[in-house]
Amino acid sequence: MPTYKAPVDDALFLLKDVFHIERYGNLPGFADATPDLIEAVLREAAKLSEDVLTPLNRVGDTEGCTRHPDGSVTTPKGFKEAFKQVVEGGWIGISVPEEFGGQGLPATLTETVNEFLCSANMAFAMYPGLTQGAIAAMLVHASQELKAKYLPKMVAGTWTGTMNLTEPHCGTDLGLLRAKAVKQSDGSYKISGTKIFISAGEHDMSENIIHLVLARIEGAPMGTKGISLFVVPKIMVGDDGSLGARNGVSCGSLEEKMGIHGNSTCVMNYDGATGWLIGEENRGLNAMFVMMNEARLGVGIQGLAQSEVAYQNAVIYTKERLQGRAITGAKYPDKAADPIIVHPDVRRTLMTIKAFNEAARALVIWAGLKSDVAHRSGDDKERQSADDVLGLLTPVIKGVLTDLGFANTVSAQQLWGGHGYIAENGMEQFVRDARIAQIYEGANGIQALDLVGRKLGKDGGRALMAFLGELGAFVKEKSADEKMKPFVTPLGVAAGHLQQASMWFMQNAMAKPDNTGAGATDYMHLFGLVALGFMWCRIVEASLEKLPGANGQAAFYNAKLTTARFFMDRMLPETATRLARIQAGSASTMELPDEAF
Repeated sequence: MPTYKAPVDDALFLLKDVFHIERYGNLPGFADATPDLIEAVLREAAKLSEDVLTPLNRVGDTEGCTRHPDGSVTTPKGFKEAFKQVVEGGWIGISVPEEFGGQGLPATLTETVNEFLCSANMAFAMYPGLTQGAIAAMLVHASQELKAKYLPKMVAGTWTGTMNLTEPHCGTDLGLLRAKAVKQSDGSYKISGTKIFISAGEHDMSENIIHLVLARIEGAPMGTKGISLFVVPKIMVGDDGSLGARNGVSCGSLEEKMGIHGNSTCVMNYDGATGWLIGEENRGLNAMFVMMNEARLGVGIQGLAQSEVAYQNAVIYTKERLQGRAITGAKYPDKAADPIIVHPDVRRTLMTIKAFNEAARALVIWAGLKSDVAHRSGDDKERQSADDVLGLLTPVIKGVLTDLGFANTVSAQQLWGGHGYIAENGMEQFVRDARIAQIYEGANGIQALDLVGRKLGKDGGRALMAFLGELGAFVKEKSADEKMKPFVTPLGVAAGHLQQASMWFMQNAMAKPDNTGAGATDYMHLFGLVALGFMWCRIVEASLEKLPGANGQAAFYNAKLTTARFFMDRMLPETATRLARIQAGSASTMELPDEAF
């Protein structure tokens, strides 16, 4: 049976020593986030993750969800009781404004907690996670009346939320959407159509499910400019908040999936269901993008989370599994063989995953702080700057963290050898569960195109210039420090590769747009490597500052320095390869006629 230990100490180190969360005390909610409170929240989240959710991970995988003839869905054994603990602990509303029943704490704290929950049980964590996304969209775009009616119960977890975008013929290209909305005399709408791949669309863990649904109002223009967003409750809600009759929405079937079996992925049928408009007519994508961006960051966290739990179980196995002797001579002569962790290739694999996990966690927290500044600062310029960088980072975090997160689960499984292929050991479930994160909320190729095709040139390249400016200033300043120089010098080289790639697109994409598509994924990963390298330099800086007075923690900080060196030596040089691929252009990629495949 796999195990999991939430990386609380690492998260606290990042929040307190690397990013100095106390410096954000001028933002709403941060003054309440004292060091003691942050630690208490994370340690309680760890207990929930380790003691309640981890034991249910395999249960959810083997049992899955069950749809009954009446369209109702039962979640796996133990899920309902575990969700009750999530509700009682107030975990859904950590960062929601207090006026709707939340705690108003930083979103950064929610992102950190969500990593723990996803590592412990990714399928389960999607139920509260999707609710948080629906809450975020309604907070920004819903009317005060709709907020007052739905948000308190959603924040409490009494009701859960979903997002309904995809249709059988319509995934990324939402302009093809057919779901129809017909306006009624009372201002409501009748929604009709079919949505697929709807995570947590129907289940038995909450009294009501609040669906956010994209549909086209009768007579609206075709394409993405004619799409509106609606709130459609599973059960109608009275003006006093009481539950009434069942609405015209039902689960037609459950999808049979490769992984995340514990989450109910539904085909949802809307048969004249009553809904209410969120925001303006024909501006639904604007509202839904709030939820989609929240979800994309959340999915990036899933990639990290599966990488972390797979790594932890691989470490345990490689310390216990005896096979052969170290090539430099026996390390454990009292045993029949050495544990496989003595072998360089095993250690290379572990170090690769470890170096990713620790930098990716830092990147998620850094992005979380940018999100908090963008949503909470009273300074317009500060808000815009943070939002620019967050917009740039969102496709990188979603695409790179899920690509590498999946690759790491496969590598961790490989370390188990044949035992990694056996279901009871759990490694193959991590692989299957991690795989979806590369696909949903916009497949990773779309994330790469979004980054190169939209984000780079947005506002005259303002976000990219801000990111490179912050990075360049850091490298220049820290290069004078001899202890930092071995780390910031390779980062400077990698940043140069990112600048060259960006310039190459500017010079070659307009005349030949296929150059953008052919190089987009390599650019996304180049960007990701640079961002992770930047995080490692921030971690190194904090570790060097803490070492002199380590008081028994020297091993922790020295391990950071060694892992950072590994990243700089063995992982960051890949930026040169990515740059070469980008600069190769699209000719050989696009040359073959379709029939030659």
